[in-house]
Amino acid sequence: MMLLCFVAINLTHAKQPVPYLQKDYRNSLKITFLSWISGSTKLSYERAFPNRHQSGELCASLIGAGHDKYQNNPKGYTMRYGHKFFLNGNQKKSLMGFYLRPEVVYSHYTYDRKVDGARTLSDETALLGTFGYQYVHKRFLADFWVGGGYAFGTPAETYYHHGFELWHYFSSENTNIALSFSIRLGYCF
Repeated sequence: MMLLCFVAINLTHAKQPVPYLQKDYRNSLKITFLSWISGSTKLSYERAFPNRHQSGELCASLIGAGHDKYQNNPKGYTMRYGHKFFLNGNQKKSLMGFYLRPEVVYSHYTYDRKVDGARTLSDETALLGTFGYQYVHKRFLADFWVGGGYAFGTPAETYYHHGFELWHYFSSENTNIALSFSIRLGYCF
């Protein structure tokens, strides 16, 4: 009789679905929070790799789809790829935790110069190292990061490249120092 009760209890638990909170989602779609007020709209796709300690993230941005804070009528695109290395090795959620992310960002767009209004090309690439934290709750995801690195190409007069900004602080400028920070909100599936 005891054996039958034990088997019945185990069969009952085996048939129950995995609780919603325990589900491990390996993909996410994200939008960069407030990107539309800086002159572009940025969408990202992230996929966790099988070992759960790494993921790859691809972000595409349409420059000109949003409020142009510099009022220079930018039109173009930004592409970025980052490879995340999660530091805490979270075994329950693939996309959650502190991470380091080397990434490459390419920004290509034209804009109206302030001096004469002539249409000018900005074609800039940045190699960045970022540090961040990504939080997952059920299907909601929030990603926060800061970083910096090296940039090269043809910079814009505003130093803003819709994915990174070139150094122009404290009465100095250096078009080879790139800074990046952001908040992304997303949906896991």
